[in-house]
Amino acid sequence: MALPLPEAVAALAAAAVALAAAAAVLICMIAHITAIKMPTLHRHEEEKFFITAEGRKEPVPSIHDPPTRELSVVVPSYNEEDRLPLMMDEALDYLEKRQRQDPSFTYEVIVVDDGSKDQTKKVALKYCKKYGSDKVRVLSLVKNRGKGGAVRMGVFSSRGKKILMADADGATKFPDIEKVEEGLKNLQPWPNQMAISCGSRAHLEKDSIAKRSYFRTLLMYGFHFLVWFLCVKGIRDTQCGFKLLTRKAAARTFSTLHIERWAFDVELLYIAQHLRIPVAEVAVNWTEIEGSKLVPFWSWLQMGRDLLFIRLRYMTGAWQLETRKYN
Repeated sequence: MALPLPEAVAALAAAAVALAAAAAVLICMIAHITAIKMPTLHRHEEEKFFITAEGRKEPVPSIHDPPTRELSVVVPSYNEEDRLPLMMDEALDYLEKRQRQDPSFTYEVIVVDDGSKDQTKKVALKYCKKYGSDKVRVLSLVKNRGKGGAVRMGVFSSRGKKILMADADGATKFPDIEKVEEGLKNLQPWPNQMAISCGSRAHLEKDSIAKRSYFRTLLMYGFHFLVWFLCVKGIRDTQCGFKLLTRKAAARTFSTLHIERWAFDVELLYIAQHLRIPVAEVAVNWTEIEGSKLVPFWSWLQMGRDLLFIRLRYMTGAWQLETRKYN
């Protein structure tokens, strides 16, 4: 005998709720079971040394050592032989000029060759030869770790009081470091000497929408919503690769980081917010540079999955806000 329409609708609604609850439980279980507690922080023997232009090996320092430079610039590079020179020329011109104006300002640029298959390492070593291995340092990874993994390796090998992440494509104008420095300064006093200042392209969003397809615009808004809903509140642009951290903040957040590929920025800021590390967002100049490694649909899909897993794995206790020293 058929159920009356109201009862049939109620039964269907109840079944849908039960199915959704079962699916949510299943997703949480998958997220928990498949979680890697912490990616290996072990260095291969070859990764314990910087390579000089002369082919010598210099032992890398540790993020836990006292700083001996004012600024470290970490440049993750994977197959960047074509785009790296533009970025390095602009960055080093700026840094050298700043040092001439203020001799107390000291810096280093760490190019992390993330298992490149092209001549990225060779290009970086040319700058090492030109400026000296104390100012330009090349860290060559045995295999590709992903952007987050490469940045972490550079951060853990740095000597700066402040550490700047900067993309190899030079999309952000390097002199804008002064803007993120001002953002960091405005956060003082820094609790436990920890603070982060993020470059942001959010002010350019209207112009970028006009140049994008509807599909890419939809993906962008969907990603922003997931970031806000699942992970990070109050930061409009989590993905800009121009971020300045105090040494203590870098050591704390990167020692906790699990994700080593494109969504690592989101987890980094998720960790910072949960540890109550103050974060500033500062508008910077940005130009889209050809040669991006992101494949629009699949990369956004992978990042969406990572965002969901960041939230679920911390929520279920599969991941903890623990820190470990680098081996």
